[in-house]
Amino acid sequence: MTDPSWVDDILLAGPPTDICLRLPEPVDRGTLRRLVEAAQTRLAAAGLRPGGAAALRLPPSVAYVVNLLATWRTGAQAVLLDHRLTDHEVDRALRRLTPQVVVAPVRTGGGALRVFLDVTEGVTPYADRPAGSAHAVIQLSSGSTGPSKVIGRTAADLVAEVHRYTLIDGVARAGERIILLPSMVHVLGLVGGLLHGLHTGVELVPPQRLSGDAILAAVAAQDTPATVLGVPFHIGLLASTRPAGPLPQLVRMTTGGELVPAAVARAFTDRFGVPLGNMYGMTEVGVIGTDLYGRHRPAITPAPGIQVREVGGELLVSCPASPYVGLSDPTRWSDGWLHTRDAGTVDPDSGRVTVAGRLDSQVSVGGLKVDLSEVEATVAELPGVGAAVVVWDDGITAYVQPDGPLTEETLDDLLAERLAGYKRPRTLRLLDRLPRTTTGKLVRSAPALRAAAS
Repeated sequence: MTDPSWVDDILLAGPPTDICLRLPEPVDRGTLRRLVEAAQTRLAAAGLRPGGAAALRLPPSVAYVVNLLATWRTGAQAVLLDHRLTDHEVDRALRRLTPQVVVAPVRTGGGALRVFLDVTEGVTPYADRPAGSAHAVIQLSSGSTGPSKVIGRTAADLVAEVHRYTLIDGVARAGERIILLPSMVHVLGLVGGLLHGLHTGVELVPPQRLSGDAILAAVAAQDTPATVLGVPFHIGLLASTRPAGPLPQLVRMTTGGELVPAAVARAFTDRFGVPLGNMYGMTEVGVIGTDLYGRHRPAITPAPGIQVREVGGELLVSCPASPYVGLSDPTRWSDGWLHTRDAGTVDPDSGRVTVAGRLDSQVSVGGLKVDLSEVEATVAELPGVGAAVVVWDDGITAYVQPDGPLTEETLDDLLAERLAGYKRPRTLRLLDRLPRTTTGKLVRSAPALRAAAS
């Protein structure tokens, strides 16, 4: 296990009066250090040792932040379990990863739409054995297209990514704020929000509730510049919310997770007059590339130190060691390159990368090739469509979440004007709400979508 001094050197260093979190009560760096030290004592009493592992099944909260840092400061591995997982999913993960202790809520306060919750945690011994690998963090992939993968990253990986953020033009800097919307269990909120904020001296400000009005209120609450960090789902919240007055504090919104339809991007920038930045990344490697000023959409520029190449239509990303725990699949990682399973191109002159969607989105209809991502983008930009997923399910099938009055007949007529007959969905399904993963990505599993529609 890596020397735990990186926690103090990279994340907790700085003046004790500097504000780290604003909930809305401020949590300064000195208070955070004391809370982390107290949590270390509790974890050790329950059986956590250097080289062991602690499973954190906590919602976004001060308790989550404190126990995560305390685990790393102990020299142990943090296994991050999304609090929305079922008991069955958690039990399966614990049997596989066998942490020494499990940290879970014994009391939770706050409503369902709260971004940060008031949590009192309990620590329970689980298995008296060391961690199964030397990784600092274990995460489960979001599973938008299939079963979750177990992904490990070392402390050196995390430190390198934190430093990478400091070199990207357009990220929040010391003295500024991040209005934090994504979960810190997943890579965008964890590194792009929490770790970057702690290292750089950026205040992390979760809104009181997950609503457009609450997000804008968090922006307006202080005079310092604010960047809203979220996923495309959160753009919809803001694009449908009209600010009560000028918001000079808002400097940009940055999203990751999946491609943003052009119409959604235009609606946001027209309403707020600030850039909508794009960030492309994966749990396995963190941030891969960015376009934080929205100048090259949908293309992104590789992040410093990251190499991207295109082989056979697939994007490959430099990754020195396999990030997968207990998996040695050469179709996912080999010879220092991670296979993203995303289709895309790399411009030979500028080096910019354009992500064209999932590699498995290419299908054959009557001998003609159809890119399902093109069909999905066309459906998503139609009037009255809030979100859409297009999959192959014994034919091209579109699942649509309306944003206003919409019928399948109207939808089919609109698509007939925009798509060749062989590209048009054979089946159209309207759902009140499309299923999403815990990170906010739209689920693309045909069986899961069929189940949601029924």
